[in-house]
Amino acid sequence: MTQFNETDLTEAVVKSFDSTPNPRAKFLLQELVKSLHDYVSKTGLTFEEWDYAIDFLTRTGQKCTDTRQEFILLSDVLGVSMLVDAVNHRDREGATQTTVLGPFYVGEHKVTAHGTDISPHNQTGEKMFVQSRVTDLKGKPLANVPVDVWHADDDGFYDSQKPNYDEVGASARARFITDNDGRFFFRTILPCSYPIPTDGPVGEMIVQTGRHPMRPAHVHFLVNAKGFEPLITHVFIGGDKYLDSDVVFGVKDDLIAKVEPRNDPEMPDGTKASGTWHLMTYEFHLKPGGGMAPKPLGVRATEPA
Repeated sequence: MTQFNETDLTEAVVKSFDSTPNPRAKFLLQELVKSLHDYVSKTGLTFEEWDYAIDFLTRTGQKCTDTRQEFILLSDVLGVSMLVDAVNHRDREGATQTTVLGPFYVGEHKVTAHGTDISPHNQTGEKMFVQSRVTDLKGKPLANVPVDVWHADDDGFYDSQKPNYDEVGASARARFITDNDGRFFFRTILPCSYPIPTDGPVGEMIVQTGRHPMRPAHVHFLVNAKGFEPLITHVFIGGDKYLDSDVVFGVKDDLIAKVEPRNDPEMPDGTKASGTWHLMTYEFHLKPGGGMAPKPLGVRATEPA
């Protein structure tokens, strides 16, 4: 029987994947083995630390549900999500910047009429009007493009985090279809900065390592036009104090919008307004190409995304 030392063991495990039929799968597995073994050797990983890691990953999986993805959250706070995003979107000249999908893209995003208030049950948040446009890289408007939007409420919670989500349904999330000029607009509330969930193993790690769990205020957008790369991004609220220390490293300068406080008696679509409301204006520029947009958590493969 062969007796492996540290070097021989790594080489043997790498070689065990030599017959993998798919060349890309073979490459990924062998590189993963090299990286994992190198980490163990460099750190002198103890049995106690290895046991803790196994338990941590087990608990991470156990925390996942149809509307919660703790592994995505783990990837986010370790910066892996943004690194995957970066290596897959190296050439963005002229195109809107991308960022993380996040763990709260869930459930059905119903096609909604322009101008709809997508958070009608929230009575305490300050009102916001969002007006936007989708174009190609030359500024040509793109019509009939589905745009999914979702964001947290003024308490920092997404609808799917609330205990009555199954009964009440979606809030502060919807799908809009761009008009002939590539435009869409809606009403909602001004989102606030919020902490990632800290009631699971990922939150436990953040707290124990002394990192803050906060994300700056933002609205998520997923723009999925035929003949273009799907765009997954946020628009951040300018001036938020966490823009420089986002716990998931998702902020890019081009994605920060100046959201203006307004006192006009009417919003841009003629909706009556009372008191201060806020105006967000942002234009999305899509890059030609293709690709599959992700489906929301909790949506079966046979359902439309």
